[in-house]
Amino acid sequence: MRKFLTTIIPIITLGFFILIMLSGNYLKRPLGKYDNVPNSIEVIIKDVNSENWKEANKNTDELNKIWKRIVSRVQFSSERDEINALSVNIARLKAAIMAKDKNSALLELAEAYEHWDSLGR
Repeated sequence: MRKFLTTIIPIITLGFFILIMLSGNYLKRPLGKYDNVPNSIEVIIKDVNSENWKEANKNTDELNKIWKRIVSRVQFSSERDEINALSVNIARLKAAIMAKDKNSALLELAEAYEHWDSLGR
């Protein structure tokens, strides 16, 4: 019995960790209607294209809140560089919206979407 436990416990533990590390694509999917990052990015793109800066600023703050909720789910299954890069994109997006710079805002949104897409692969 002791030999069985010393063999099976490490195998189960390793299997559990492998499942967590490979679950990035599933964990980044929206669990409700309030944590959909791609939808939030699309809304901000529409706001920036119509130069509705007040609404874009509000939606960027909402995107930041959504991102902070999702980071806790994907932090174990995604690369830290991708997580940090998306956080930096959101910060740069806030600055571009404050400056009312349409080109920079769209650039940051496109890059943020690419980081989101490659997160958890």
